[in-house]
Amino acid sequence: MGRAFEFRKERKFKRWAKMAVQFTRLGKEIVMAVKAGGGDPTTNSRLRTAVQNAKAVNMPKDRVEAAIKRATNRDEKDYEELVYEGYAAHGVAVLVETATDNTNRTVANVRSYFTKYDGALGKTGSLDFIFTRKAVFTFIPGDRDLEELEFELIDAGLEDLFVEADEEGNDVAVIHTAFEDFGKMQKTLEEMGIETKSAKLERIPQSFKEVTEEQAVDVLKLIDRLEEDDDVQAVYHNMAE
Repeated sequence: MGRAFEFRKERKFKRWAKMAVQFTRLGKEIVMAVKAGGGDPTTNSRLRTAVQNAKAVNMPKDRVEAAIKRATNRDEKDYEELVYEGYAAHGVAVLVETATDNTNRTVANVRSYFTKYDGALGKTGSLDFIFTRKAVFTFIPGDRDLEELEFELIDAGLEDLFVEADEEGNDVAVIHTAFEDFGKMQKTLEEMGIETKSAKLERIPQSFKEVTEEQAVDVLKLIDRLEEDDDVQAVYHNMAE
């Protein structure tokens, strides 16, 4: 068994607790979307995407509506989106996306996590050669002909289309496009009547760092701590699985 097995088991038990954190992040995204483009999902594509992503993870409808209502209040705080880059233990690259109403608090916390778990923060842009920002869409393929769909989506910026299994073992189709083609692909999928499970901008590693199972435990401790922080929206790394 060993330390790595026990750590993996502990991470599995934390999954339900992370759901509450996920709802908080989605609530922030909804607030930022409303403040940027208004509270009507039909005319605000960013809000429409945020609501869609909330639905995909079973975020209660009343929480979604409460977030939209809260965002229309002038007294509701604004969030600043910041990205931090650095290295975890054993040379694994880690990129952290945050949304915060207090940048001093956020940078102090993120720096302390890297230091505590034998990592170090780097300069902005220091990991540009490792991570590429991509638009990522997922949907249930059903009986759709994916080879034919690939041709239909080329003009919308399709770079890659493949099928993978979700946590329940069900097939999910995944689309990758360039960051700047997010809106075009989203509009095309909507016009084709394809209901996406999620639509996100993600950081895709272009190279990977091989580590041992014991070293992976050290890295995952940092990632878990970062993901527990309320100011953190997403954490990406290039550790090989």
